[in-house]
Amino acid sequence: MLNRIILMGRLTRDPELRHTQTGTAVASFSLAVDRDFKDRTTGEKSTDFIDVVAWRQTAEFVSRFFTKGRMAVVEGRLQLRDWTDRDGNKRRSAEVVADNVYFGDSKRDAEGGGYGAPSGGYGAPGGYAPPAAPASGGYSAPAGGDQFAELTEDDGELPF
Repeated sequence: MLNRIILMGRLTRDPELRHTQTGTAVASFSLAVDRDFKDRTTGEKSTDFIDVVAWRQTAEFVSRFFTKGRMAVVEGRLQLRDWTDRDGNKRRSAEVVADNVYFGDSKRDAEGGGYGAPSGGYGAPGGYAPPAAPASGGYSAPAGGDQFAELTEDDGELPF
């Protein structure tokens, strides 16, 4: 069986950090996640508000570095929870139990309050830097920022 979820959205409120009786950290927050399609009648995208729960070190991380409005990428699993309300009615809630939470915006966007489109900053507050080209191995660095490079060595053998 497979139960994996990856969400990207903005926190609707500051994370709430609590501790269990045994001292285990648990943080709860909600993500506003836009749908990929627009409504036919209004022409606007709908938004889903998804409850997320993080435990232990992930909870501490989220409560320390994330605030309302920050873009977050959450990787985890869907969990359904049955509970009884104050009136004795049986209820069921769906929530995502977060295994990993990553920054979805850059540190600069968060500090400046400019919550624009994400700048590719998955996993680190400073953004994403592409890996450097290898120093050797028949590869010459492309000129002018081009994405493709000419091979300097060709033994005439096909790789397949």
